[in-house]
Amino acid sequence: MASVVSQSHFIFGLRPGVANNLCFVDEQTVVFPSGSSCVCHNIVQRCQRFISGSERSQGMGALAISANRRYLAASECGEKATITVFDLQHEQGRRRKVLTAGDMPVQEFLCMAFSPNSKYLISQTGAPEWILIFWLWEKNKILATVKTTTSTNPVTQVSFNPYNNMLLCVSGAGVFKLFRYSEGALKQCSFAKVESINFLCHAWISDERVIAGTDTGRLLVSEFGDLRREIKMASERQVEVKRIKESDGNPGLAVSRITAILSYSKGFVCTVGPGVVCLFEKTEEDLYRKSREIRIPPEPHCSDLISAESQEIDTMCLSPAEETLAVSTDRGQLYSVSLSSADTSREEQLHFEFLSQPFHSNSITGLSICIRKPLVATCSLDRSVRIWNYETKELELYKEFQEEAFSVALHPTGLFLLVGFSDKLRLMNLIIDDIRTFKEFTVRGCRECAFSHGGHLFAAVNGNIIHVYSVTSFENMLNLRGHSGKVRAIEWSLDDRRLVSCGMDGAVYEWNTQSGKRESESVLKSCSYTGVAFSADYKTVLAVGTDLTLKEIQDCEVLREVPADEVAHTALAVSHSGRVVFTGTSSGTIRAIKYPLPIQKEWIAHQAHCGPVTKMVITYDDQFLLTVSEERCLLISKIVDKDGRGLKRNREIVHTEEILVTKADLEEKTQNMLELKMRLEELQMENEYQLHLKDMSYNEKLKELSDKFTQEVESLKTTQQIMKTEMERSERENQEQSAEVAVEHLKELRDLEHSYSQKLIVEHDKYQDLHQKHHTLLEDYEKLLKSAEESRTRALEDLTQLYEDKLQEKTQLLAQCQEDSQQKILELEEIIKQMEEDEERKIHALQIKYEKKLYSEKETNTSLKGNNAIVTQKLDGLQKQIDDRCSDINKLKQERQSLLGLIRSLESDIEDLKRQISGHEKTSQDKDNTISGLKKKNQELEKLKFVLECHLNELKKQIEPQQDDIKEKKERMHQLEEELVQIDKSNTQLKLTVSDLRLKLRTRDKEMNREMQRVKDLETLRERLKSDLHKCVGFIQEPKKLKDSVQLIYARYVPNTGSVEKSSVDDDIQRAFRYQRDHLEKTVNSLKMKLAKSAEEHEKIYVQIMKENVTLITEINELRKELHLVRTQSKDYKAQLVILKKPNKSRPNSEEGPGEKPEQKEIS
Repeated sequence: MASVVSQSHFIFGLRPGVANNLCFVDEQTVVFPSGSSCVCHNIVQRCQRFISGSERSQGMGALAISANRRYLAASECGEKATITVFDLQHEQGRRRKVLTAGDMPVQEFLCMAFSPNSKYLISQTGAPEWILIFWLWEKNKILATVKTTTSTNPVTQVSFNPYNNMLLCVSGAGVFKLFRYSEGALKQCSFAKVESINFLCHAWISDERVIAGTDTGRLLVSEFGDLRREIKMASERQVEVKRIKESDGNPGLAVSRITAILSYSKGFVCTVGPGVVCLFEKTEEDLYRKSREIRIPPEPHCSDLISAESQEIDTMCLSPAEETLAVSTDRGQLYSVSLSSADTSREEQLHFEFLSQPFHSNSITGLSICIRKPLVATCSLDRSVRIWNYETKELELYKEFQEEAFSVALHPTGLFLLVGFSDKLRLMNLIIDDIRTFKEFTVRGCRECAFSHGGHLFAAVNGNIIHVYSVTSFENMLNLRGHSGKVRAIEWSLDDRRLVSCGMDGAVYEWNTQSGKRESESVLKSCSYTGVAFSADYKTVLAVGTDLTLKEIQDCEVLREVPADEVAHTALAVSHSGRVVFTGTSSGTIRAIKYPLPIQKEWIAHQAHCGPVTKMVITYDDQFLLTVSEERCLLISKIVDKDGRGLKRNREIVHTEEILVTKADLEEKTQNMLELKMRLEELQMENEYQLHLKDMSYNEKLKELSDKFTQEVESLKTTQQIMKTEMERSERENQEQSAEVAVEHLKELRDLEHSYSQKLIVEHDKYQDLHQKHHTLLEDYEKLLKSAEESRTRALEDLTQLYEDKLQEKTQLLAQCQEDSQQKILELEEIIKQMEEDEERKIHALQIKYEKKLYSEKETNTSLKGNNAIVTQKLDGLQKQIDDRCSDINKLKQERQSLLGLIRSLESDIEDLKRQISGHEKTSQDKDNTISGLKKKNQELEKLKFVLECHLNELKKQIEPQQDDIKEKKERMHQLEEELVQIDKSNTQLKLTVSDLRLKLRTRDKEMNREMQRVKDLETLRERLKSDLHKCVGFIQEPKKLKDSVQLIYARYVPNTGSVEKSSVDDDIQRAFRYQRDHLEKTVNSLKMKLAKSAEEHEKIYVQIMKENVTLITEINELRKELHLVRTQSKDYKAQLVILKKPNKSRPNSEEGPGEKPEQKEIS
């Protein structure tokens, strides 16, 4: 195993074909896929952190970042596709979970999305299943799956509703569906007909709306899953939302594809064509305003027909604070723009800037480094040549050409560049800001070129021929012929005397650059070599090819060979220290193999790229390994030992800072500087002159304004004096007029007081008459009420008397029953007492039952007081209840008779027991020997009897205070019942007053209606009179007709003059009635308030009483239970004593067997 390895340090490039390939972690860090890893790139510090994928991965398919920016999900393709969730807060991006689809044959996940709470994850699988999987990812549990589409309609995006963790959206070609997770399954909740629409992207703009973009440039809005709206450009700065017709299948005039949509707090962002992003701000509920348009700027060094503006934007993302918008394009470029600057510079055209550096957009074909500067040169099939600085991680220079570049070589000084194009080989100068060609060579399709270590020669490959040229004289020094196939790699020795080459013909040749002859050769027809290099001591040659082995060749023989593996080596680099050999493979891995080469398969593999490694080189200080691949990425790896430290440098390399500048450029810049200085001096002079002119003009204006204002002040003073004189005159006139008006007003007041005093006298007389009528009506109502109350009281007294008589009869019957039971149960005192207690308990229960019934009857009586009209109906109901109670009494009598029968049966049992006892006494003569033992036991039982009697006395003492409490609570209940009765009486009185007031209000309403009708009649009469007078005015020129019309009016309306006078009198009466009505309404309202208050107080008292009754009843029940237990215990003790006394009285000749059994029971 090699003790030296390579670690990924920095990478230039964006991996293609990954969905959602750009995400913000925080304000300064973005995540994007590059090589075989995900890169966390810090924009400010220009440092990178790598999150590597799995070893056997065939590449990433999609990325998704959680809403809290903590977790990153990356899907990886393979025989069994997986999703790896990384924790971004961990330094190395620790893996949290690796998710698989279980038993489902899934080869790739096309797109993914986290839920708003970051607990759930959804992913869409590819063809042919097209299954949407809903994960609880922290537990690696699949909650639900559903098939979303078919292979003819692929899905392009899935997303969660940002306000609902259970609602998600799926869109694609002819697919737009909403799913809701409920009851353990994903259920489709929208069925829009979108078979003819190809949706490329979508975004949630609210909890109900989704906006989606199509390949025809349409923006469609979905509400609750129904596509009924389309956002169209109404003007240059205003966007309107229009309803989509069902028959509207025309995509419109728009041709630009909408490839990405992103919602944010102010509205949404979307692409509106190649290289163009528009910001839309929400103004109203359905209106959006196009606030800004941001474009990708044209590249200054681009000479290609296809400009940077024609790039399609694949992914957009916003920083957490919505300060920066970043985008990725289909050509592998990353751009960003500050939205705060977009808000401030409204008028200027806004352009994107590169997020880090401009990358290659196609596979990289050439790689070269120099000795004197930390520069790396790369060329690519995207027709560009780029110069990178691997220490500062910056792009120093780049230029695009008309032809594809196949190979590149940097001069050891870092000042010249050799590039092989499809038509020519060009030698170029690296000047301060450009790459300029100064010599062209007729070498077509040069796939390999390299400068010698001294820099005075360079070798270029043309098919199977190697041309060696002089850098100083540009002469073709040698043409090395010998390969029968294309030459794939060349390398110079340290002293530049030898050149090694390998080709597809399986030959490795070592050439003498002085004579042009081959010094050694190794040919293996079965192998096509792809890479060759000298060892560190330049004595042997290392080569790799299609036979999957690494060979070490010396003197035309293979010295060592690292055994074959499943993956072919494609490139080779040897460290200058000679400790390690690095090889690149077709799967993108970099292997570190110890040197001298091992016999077995011993190496440390590092998955760096996801495509074949095309070129690799080690810097001259052995600090960095540079690799490029077909996936258009340049990776800078740090070479470290097993402890993570860098390798020791064998030689110190000093990097220079010189650059090339042409004389014309310098002269042009100096000329520009002089011109700018002259221009600056001229501008200063012009500004001073302009300022002087402005000062003079402002002084003149100030003088003019001051003169003008002084004149205006004087004119205003004169006008003020004139106004004062006019004010004084108008005040005098007003005082005189007010005095005259006051005198007239006093006269009118006296006349009005006199007329209104007469009217008041008349109205007072009318009021007295009405008051007398009102008094008589009140007396009649009072008499009626008294009679109704008397009838109610009589009915109540009759009912109470009936119930009291029935209760007395029942109590008498109960007393007789008790006397009979006492006479019949004299012989068995203990049993009789027990039966008496049972009967007393039942009687007590009956009393409680009847008390409750009485209480209910009282409540019904109180309700009868309030409902006078339906008293007769309730009396019938009460009679029915009385009949039911009589039937209940009969049932109780029957129960009592059954109990008496039970007593008789018990008496017969007692007699049977007595007979058995007498039989036992006859047989007890033979048991005299046991009398002494029984006497001893009897003494012990007497002691036990004494103890039981003490317990009985204590229980009696405990019962007495409880009985006193029961009596006190009964007295309290009686008091509460009396308070209830008083409250019922007060309620009935209030109800009567309310009914009287309602009657009065009705009479007042009738009188009001009459008066209103009179007023209406008078108004109609007045209108008729007006119309007649209007007609009469028409005959003003004809005296006869005028006279006739006046006579007709007089005949119609003069007889009603008395009624008019009466109407004026009626108006006064009406005012008096209004006054009375207002007074009565006020009194009614006050009485209503009092009634409501009393009702509330009554309800509170009633609730309190009910609560107290409930507590009392519960306490009584508990006391009864305790009494019952105590009585049963005392009866048991008495029964035991009786049983114990009987054996003592029996004869001494009793038998042992039957006499001992009951004693054993009692002792136990």
